[in-house]
Amino acid sequence: MKKPAFRKKSGADEAPEPVEAAFGADPAAPAPAAAPAPAAGKAGGTKTTQSLLAAAVVLAAVFGIAQSRPPASPADADGAAAPTTAQVERTAAVCPQPLQGLTGSTTLSAYTPPGTGSATGGAGWLSDAAAPAVPAAQPSGTPAPPPASAPATPAATGPAAPVQDKNAAPPDARLTVAKPGTPATGPAANGDTASGTGAVATGALAPGFTVTQTTVVTEQRGLGLSGLTCTPAGTGFWFAGASTAGDRVDYLSLVNTESSAAVVDIKMYGDKGLIENDAANGLTVAPGSSQSVLLSTLTKGAVTDLAVHVVVRSGRIGAALHAADGSKGADWIPASAAPAATQVMPGLPADTSAARLVVWAPPEDDADLKIQLSGKNGWFSPAGNESIHVKAGMVAAVDLGKITRDEVAGLRLSPSDDKHPTPIVAGLRVDRAGGNGKSDAAWLTGSAPVGARASVADNRAGASTLYLTSTGDAATVRVTASAGSGGGTPATKEVQLPAGGTVALPAPEPAGLNGVFALTVETVSGGPVVAARMLSIPAKDVPMFTVQALRDDHSTVKVPQAAQDPGVVLR
Repeated sequence: MKKPAFRKKSGADEAPEPVEAAFGADPAAPAPAAAPAPAAGKAGGTKTTQSLLAAAVVLAAVFGIAQSRPPASPADADGAAAPTTAQVERTAAVCPQPLQGLTGSTTLSAYTPPGTGSATGGAGWLSDAAAPAVPAAQPSGTPAPPPASAPATPAATGPAAPVQDKNAAPPDARLTVAKPGTPATGPAANGDTASGTGAVATGALAPGFTVTQTTVVTEQRGLGLSGLTCTPAGTGFWFAGASTAGDRVDYLSLVNTESSAAVVDIKMYGDKGLIENDAANGLTVAPGSSQSVLLSTLTKGAVTDLAVHVVVRSGRIGAALHAADGSKGADWIPASAAPAATQVMPGLPADTSAARLVVWAPPEDDADLKIQLSGKNGWFSPAGNESIHVKAGMVAAVDLGKITRDEVAGLRLSPSDDKHPTPIVAGLRVDRAGGNGKSDAAWLTGSAPVGARASVADNRAGASTLYLTSTGDAATVRVTASAGSGGGTPATKEVQLPAGGTVALPAPEPAGLNGVFALTVETVSGGPVVAARMLSIPAKDVPMFTVQALRDDHSTVKVPQAAQDPGVVLR
């Protein structure tokens, strides 16, 4: 609050600035009673005294209000007010461009689990972003030019257009969620220039809101099942396991659903360190637009194993990385958890036919890491692949072969020396082979625990398998299958996990299932627990599959309480 301002007088006719205005008082409020006139002979004394007395009255009123309105909750013994827990009121996510030149079918599914809080009302919806700024037949690494200025339009003379409620679904929404507990599903935009998708949920639909994008491609090139959980817009994303060698066609999808332009740098690391390329810096993504960037245009030659860091210099975007390996499979490489000394990747199928681990270390230090698997009885080191060394600022990779040996597993990387932790980023390619030598691939990445609750939206009858790994103590987990998008009764199951162990189970399904359903995992006790869902849809003798990790939905936040401090009016 501003302090009263007084000016040095140059004459008796110059009155001081009004104290009420300086303190923000209501101009319509009655003025305080005037004080008795000062003794004669003191020029200007009457106005100055009245102003000072008025200031005193205002201060007294402010202090009285501050004392009569105590904090919402009492302070603790140390004088700090205890925070409270509140449900989030708005959740947003961004989905990438759905097909990018591959002939297939893409589905969007959205879900909010039933809440236990007091939030009511609200809406949930998915809307297409604007078309790409520079449509192209294939992904391009050329930065898009800034959007042209809109032509001037004459002022409107008719009635004003109705204002769109920011908490209500827009009329052109591609998909809407009717209520918590029931998923909604529908087709994404199709075509080579299809835009990304923005997803928003407010009110009672915000806590735990999640969106899944799934693409089925049945043509030989790009054959496979690609899926991902859409992520919030952000300013930094890590991906490990990309490539520009052989038949690989990998590209980044950058989607800006914000109202201002974003400037993006793409940093790529290989086995020789950072790959310098000016074309990867300063890419402009216009508001409401999508761009795809083919990695092979930025690496200046084939690079077998890549770690990709998307850095947003201004604004916020959604970023996703798609990998296609000719006829060997395709999928989205999920964004990794932030660099950390220990990374856990859940979701290795029992029938893994091949696996390739890719790890990046920061420029500041080398990383010496233990490789461990979580089996049915706990952690163990796979014979012949007990460790990996990663040079500073570079990428290291190792083929792990049929590492699971017909048992489901999770994989953990941790420092070989606890006194020498190095933050890393890691990704794992997993292949499953079918008949006639055909196969599909999926990518796993470092994941965070499910925490109190996590959900995944797109599950189908007989096609979903859940992988649960306790990275610490023995744990109890509650798994809930929602009602189907077209009907059904929710089902719940509790699962016991041994310390450090992994359990796989066919996803429980709602009775009378019609349509797709969602899965929600809650940690009841023990843990922490990491989880992943495999969706498998075989087609043409190809074991098409995709794996998504489940992460804490952060449906609640801590709200600090304000401490009583009347002195704030003087600051």
